[in-house]
Amino acid sequence: MNDDQLLRYSRHILLPQIGISGQEALTRSHVLIVGAGGLGSPVALYLAASGVGTLTICDSDTVDLTNLQRQIVHSTDRIGAPKTHSAKQTLSEINPEVKVIALNERMDETRLLQLVEDADVVVDACDNFPTRHAINRVCTISKKPLVSGAVVRFDGQVAVFDLRHTDSPCYHCLFPAMGEDQDMRCAVMGVFAPLVGVIGSVQAAETLKILLDIGQTLDGRLLLLNGLSMEWRSIKLNKDATCKVCGTGD
Repeated sequence: MNDDQLLRYSRHILLPQIGISGQEALTRSHVLIVGAGGLGSPVALYLAASGVGTLTICDSDTVDLTNLQRQIVHSTDRIGAPKTHSAKQTLSEINPEVKVIALNERMDETRLLQLVEDADVVVDACDNFPTRHAINRVCTISKKPLVSGAVVRFDGQVAVFDLRHTDSPCYHCLFPAMGEDQDMRCAVMGVFAPLVGVIGSVQAAETLKILLDIGQTLDGRLLLLNGLSMEWRSIKLNKDATCKVCGTGD
């Protein structure tokens, strides 16, 4: 690492769990973030600031005035611009050393499979169940760790599905696909702005822990936050042996 990098990442390097070797590992890492909205914003900001070498960000939407209440990677002057391009501009200003691949396209399973194969960790920061289930299926096939988050109204949740391990549950074990879209959209339900920052920051932290192989991740646990009472709950998750995605179900 050069002198500028040693200074930029000095507060990480001071941590014995990270050090220079850990920081160098982050610079060699590649994270796929699906969604550049409320959750994707803090995830991308913290991963870029932390020095993750390559970030691939996928989103097909453009920046809208209603996004700016919570999607902090965007700004007023970028209304109408593709979210991925807006995010890339912000991230390059924070850390120009990070390679940001901005994909302004809607993801199908075939495309997701190509992208997941190149990533070390996948972050689900999208806002709809069909995409969540598609990401989960692809991560299960590719055996890649998946960091999942969701926020609606004043409630947030985050979990890790480390699909490198055969005993880890997958997203489908927790939320089986019922063949219908049961999304609770922010446009209809509303969302408390700081809560996406809290949950997205937890997703970023879990991603870094996986990349660094430190601490205990949320694999096998669902973390729930009530933003009104500011109470956290942790629920243990078990693999469903009959799961149609990661189990023996038909």
